[in-house]
Order: sequence, then structure tokens, then C-alpha cells
Amino acid sequence: MHIMAKASNIINRKSSISYRTKRKINGWIFLMPWIIGFVLFFVIPLINNIIYSFHIVSVGEAGGMEMEFNGIQNYLDLFNVQVSSNGQQFARVFVDENINILINTPVIVVFSLFAAILINNRFKGRSVARVIFFLPIVIGLKIIMDLFMVSSGGDVTDAVVDQTFNTGAILDFLLQYSFLPIEVSKFISSVANNVFSLMLQAGVQTLVLLAGLQSINTTLYEVADIEGATKYEIFWKITLPLLYNVSIFALVYTFVDLFLNSSISIEIYNFAFRKNNIGIGSALSVAYLINVLIDLVLILFIYKKVVSLSYGKL
Repeated sequence: MHIMAKASNIINRKSSISYRTKRKINGWIFLMPWIIGFVLFFVIPLINNIIYSFHIVSVGEAGGMEMEFNGIQNYLDLFNVQVSSNGQQFARVFVDENINILINTPVIVVFSLFAAILINNRFKGRSVARVIFFLPIVIGLKIIMDLFMVSSGGDVTDAVVDQTFNTGAILDFLLQYSFLPIEVSKFISSVANNVFSLMLQAGVQTLVLLAGLQSINTTLYEVADIEGATKYEIFWKITLPLLYNVSIFALVYTFVDLFLNSSISIEIYNFAFRKNNIGIGSALSVAYLINVLIDLVLILFIYKKVVSLSYGKL
């Protein structure tokens, strides 16, 4: 009888849990594998990396790892003594990477948004256009270029594989007819020059933004059209505000992608595993991580201000 009474109390306690609490418990159960993986494969290595950056790390005579504390000397040597594989000071390398991130991130996201809007429109052959656009993203741009070379051959494919165009005509046209500053014209021509690389980098962001566009209720556009709103006003009043969260994800993803494919990531690997200088490599990775986080906060702040100001002025 005593055992049955305990079982009854447990059942009553379980039944007393509210639906909201049950959902919270289910949510934590769903997130638990990710939390465990995040702690084991990110938090712990990050802490160890920070610890290594303040030590001289070497292999002991009897094996294993030996660490000698040297404070911030690794960071001082990184920017005063050490140079990159190209012989550049790391202060200069950081400046170049910051310029690369701050320029390429908006270009990739804007191109992704433009491609998503274009593909989302209704026109004849839309399915074929989607396949052509996303095929290099799915199986890789290099493979598509190799297939094109095998099927056609010739000098044209060499230009395609090199991912370059003869943009002299584009630059001359911009300088003659657009009245843009020469630096802006050179920037636009350089973007056109690397259009294949841009398509490859913008693939995932385009898919995400396309999903965001398709989730917007079409009745909002119908009401705006009835009220006489222009396409420009519809974009800034409806499309961009409703894509704000999705575009934030696209910005963060672009940052991570540029971070992983940067020249500094290669230098971190060279110091840690090829030069066996784990202390300097760890200091470089910590410094670059802090730099990227600052850039990310800056771009998110600027993007939020641009969206709010543009939305408020219309």
C-alpha cells in the first residue's frame, strides 16, 4: 500500500506540471546535445587556447606538453617581432583583413538579397533559372567550371576558371556615363571581375533570404499596391523590415565564412602546427577572434541604424 501511495503521488506531481513548463523541459532536452557539443568542442578549446596564449608551449623531454608562463609577451612578439608567411607585419595583415571583411560582407549580403528577390519573382523559366543559379552552390563552382571545360574547351573556359573578366569596358562605361568617383567605379568593376567567386560565397545566404521572402504574407503587398505604394516604398516598408532577422543571420554567416577562409586562419595553422609555436598561434587566434567580434558588433550596429533610419524617413 505504501508503494502504491508513492506511485500515486508521483503521478499527481507529474500531472501538476503545466503545459508551459513541459514545453520548456522539451526545449531544454532538444537543445541538450547542442549545449554539450558547444561546451566540449568550443568552450573548453577556447579556454585552453586563451591559456596557451599566455605561455610558451613545448614538448617535454619525457613527452607530453610543457608550459612556461610569459604573460603578454606572445602578444607583444606577435605585433613587434613575428611576420606572416608573406613577410608582412601582423598589424598590416589585420588592417587588410578588416578592410576585406567590412567591404565584402555588405557586398555579399546585398548580392544575396538581390539574387533572392530576382529568383523569387514569377517569370517563365523560373525553375530553370533556379537550377542554373544554385547548381554551382550545391556541387561546387570548381566542378561546374571543370565540366564546362570538358564540354566546350577553348580559351573562354580559361577565363572562366580564372574567375576574371575583361572589365576595362565596364570601367570605361562607368567613368564616362555614370559620373561616379573613380574609386567607386573601380570597386564596381572589381566586383564584376569576381562575380563567380561572389556567387559561390553568396549561395547559403541567398537560400536563407529566399526562404524569408517566401514566408512574407502576400496580402501585405496587395494592400500596399492598392494604397498606391511604389516598389521602392514596398521594399523599405515591408520587405526589408520583415527580413531583418533573416538578414542578420546572413550577416553573421558571412562573417563566419570570411573568418574561416581568411589569411589569418592560415597563419594560425602555420604557427601552431608547422612552426610548432603554439603560444604565438594561440595569441594570434585570440587577437583575431576579438577583432572579428568587434567588427561584427560594428556592422550589426550600422545595419540596424541604416534600416531604422531608412524605414523611418519613408
